[in-house]
Amino acid sequence: MDILLTNTYFYRLDPKQWRAAQPYPPLNTLFAASWLRKNGYQVEIFDNSLQPDSSSLEKYLPVASPSYFVIVDDGFNYLTKMCLTVMREAAFQMLGAARSLGIPSIIYSSDATDHAPDYHHAGADFVVHGESEITLSDLLDTLENKKSIERVRGISFVRDQLVKTGQRPVLQDLDTLPMPAWDMIDLQPYCKLWKAAHGYFSLNIATTRGCPFKCNWCAKPMYGNRYNSRSPEQVVSEMEYLINNYHPDHFWICDDIFGLKPKWVQQFDSLVQRKKLKFRYKIQSRVDLLLKDDTMQALASSGLETVWVGAESGSQKILDAMDKGTKVDQIYSATQLAKQHGIRVAFFLQFGYLNESMEDIKKTINMVMDLMPDEIGISVSYPLPGTKFYEIVKSELDKKSNWIDSSDLDLMFKNTYSSQFYKTLHRFVHSKHRAKRGKKALLSLLRFSSSSMKASLRQIVSGAFHSLRVLFLHPRLTKLSKISRHG
Repeated sequence: MDILLTNTYFYRLDPKQWRAAQPYPPLNTLFAASWLRKNGYQVEIFDNSLQPDSSSLEKYLPVASPSYFVIVDDGFNYLTKMCLTVMREAAFQMLGAARSLGIPSIIYSSDATDHAPDYHHAGADFVVHGESEITLSDLLDTLENKKSIERVRGISFVRDQLVKTGQRPVLQDLDTLPMPAWDMIDLQPYCKLWKAAHGYFSLNIATTRGCPFKCNWCAKPMYGNRYNSRSPEQVVSEMEYLINNYHPDHFWICDDIFGLKPKWVQQFDSLVQRKKLKFRYKIQSRVDLLLKDDTMQALASSGLETVWVGAESGSQKILDAMDKGTKVDQIYSATQLAKQHGIRVAFFLQFGYLNESMEDIKKTINMVMDLMPDEIGISVSYPLPGTKFYEIVKSELDKKSNWIDSSDLDLMFKNTYSSQFYKTLHRFVHSKHRAKRGKKALLSLLRFSSSSMKASLRQIVSGAFHSLRVLFLHPRLTKLSKISRHG
């Protein structure tokens, strides 16, 4: 029995992400491939990540003529959790192509989990709910041996009506999974794009699954609130393999929360030092975790370059409404501590949460300008199925419930201000931040030698442009706030 595996996130269909030129391979797909291969299946991967659209896969399907066509989306890529409509349409086209050829199809994705009936209608014979690996092999074994499908936990299918089988427990010992099947895809195109745009090559790796925290806007369709971790030994072994075989300079450790397990980071650092591995990496974490014990020291020692934190807001009122469980003063303390250790800090910011006022917005902007993170990523509140936030606003989502792509930023429910206000605010805050970075670069250039003059000049030019942009956007933002508030 041969399996053709693919994924549904196309970087070229998301213009914002394609311009960023930071593509990563579909890690969940690679995990699924290695697990199926370990269990005796003949597996091939058709990697859609850098394809222009689904047409290449649709042309290849009749050539490959697999026993089963399986889509495993990358749940480690936060963009897939947003269930972008352009990716959904591509998935529907691929499922339709498989159906027209009489090839049984299976799909695993956040969007398919949330909208299983739509995916079945488009052509999916089975939707996998929860983790993919064990459910996939169980389902394929059952189909091959013509056993009862109802016995397979963690799937849905249609028999006159939609049938959902019982939930499968999450895998607790992640070390039982083999290393992702890195050898089954071509990493050279990724390397070429990274080096051309950024001068280095980054690969993605996962050390955990799940998140135990309960931010009420964050969806967890695959792993729920359980948090399980790979051993530091297995993670470092995979990194060593990748460095020796594919030569990345940098890793994106794409866990929802990195290093939550007590002393994991310290053990990881010790192994990196023992093996004398040299690399830089970036993570996502929480400000309260970064302040624990000697965590920051171990992160810096092991090569951490950038930490992205879910700052979200500079207003404690908004953080509490989100059930974030962090304090504004912790954002300040963690940022300052990271900078003391030479670690770059990046903020995820979220505007547009329920009942947000101009005072809350100003507090967030002031926090950004006080702390001057090295990068900021700005979004507006996005209702994802399965969240408390979604339940509050779902009655207002009739016309639109998903963004088209990641630059959409449409506010899909009624709030204090309009979608246009928040789109303008997005540009305003980015420009204000870049303008101050440009000013700091100019002052630095005047004080020090020219060793980093090229980078400083770029920031100065960018800062001058964004200073002018702030002057242009400020009156527009003020006008929109008044229209939104009173009209």
